[in-house]
Amino acid sequence: MITRYLIPLLALVGVLFAVRKVAAGYREAVVPPPVVEPPRAPFDAQIAASGIVEPSSEAIAISAAVGGLVLETWPQAGESVAAGAPLFRVDGRDIEALLEVARSELEAARARRQRLEEWPRAEEARVAEARQRAAAAELEDARLRDERARAVKDERALSSEERNRRRLAFEAAQARAAEAEAELDRHHEGTWEPDLAVARAEVNQAEARIRSLEIEFERRMVRAPRDATVLQVNVRSGEYAAAGPLARPLMILGDTQVLHVRADIDEHEAWRFRREGQARAFLRGNRDLATDLEFVRVEPYVVPKRSLTGESTERVDTRVLQVLYRFDPARLRVQVGQQVDVFIEVPAENGPTEGASGR
Repeated sequence: MITRYLIPLLALVGVLFAVRKVAAGYREAVVPPPVVEPPRAPFDAQIAASGIVEPSSEAIAISAAVGGLVLETWPQAGESVAAGAPLFRVDGRDIEALLEVARSELEAARARRQRLEEWPRAEEARVAEARQRAAAAELEDARLRDERARAVKDERALSSEERNRRRLAFEAAQARAAEAEAELDRHHEGTWEPDLAVARAEVNQAEARIRSLEIEFERRMVRAPRDATVLQVNVRSGEYAAAGPLARPLMILGDTQVLHVRADIDEHEAWRFRREGQARAFLRGNRDLATDLEFVRVEPYVVPKRSLTGESTERVDTRVLQVLYRFDPARLRVQVGQQVDVFIEVPAENGPTEGASGR
């Protein structure tokens, strides 16, 4: 009796219970509303692209020409700087010390050149004349002594040694007189031109060395290459600034008087692009904030996609055609580096691509 009726009844109850639980647990999937309403396409036919806001000059990554310890920094992020304004200074005290030595060497070289240019001085000429007269008098005395020695015939009255001494003294007096005469002639003729040329070359060499050191010292001062706004500062006083291109630039500058939008058009849509098509950018996070864009140029080289939006449906294994548009920042308050959604109108008749048409 139990086997015949109870077990099938329990099985039926279990089946009914399972059906009830399944029915009670079934709920129709509810799609949550988007956190931010996406922008509505403004054209009947368009290309959708992701864009990034950048300065009209593009981002200028500032680096140091010479690596070293940073002693001073001046502008802060957000400040405007003029072309040539100092941004930061790298330690150049070793060059300053070499400059002091070079300036001293230049003064010495100039003094030597001036001395040769103004030579001879009147007092030096008078000294040379006096030496010439003294040498002439010594020569006359030596000549007379030698003649008297030659006039003595008796060898017992004057030894041969004394005769030789007087003869040699006369010859020495002749040499000294010739030297004094040449020195006087040199004073009368003035500075020898080759000596003056060497002195002038030494001055030029010293001046060139100073210019070289001044340029080397100026390289320690990093200046703004153009009128721009400081977008980012990644260096502080006391830090070491490495020379050359860096993954994280020491400073980033850019001209923000007019902003550009760099729109990335996927390569499978690039053939539809036309430069004459209107374009409109929508700020992400608020679809009501938008502005019309003015075409600037097409970057004629298709590159791998780098500016990612983070959406799960985004294609990352693709290449993109980059198109630049400009807009007045007063019409849309954005910051450099923000992403925007760009819609580009596609004309009714579409022919071959103009992606490589350039400016």
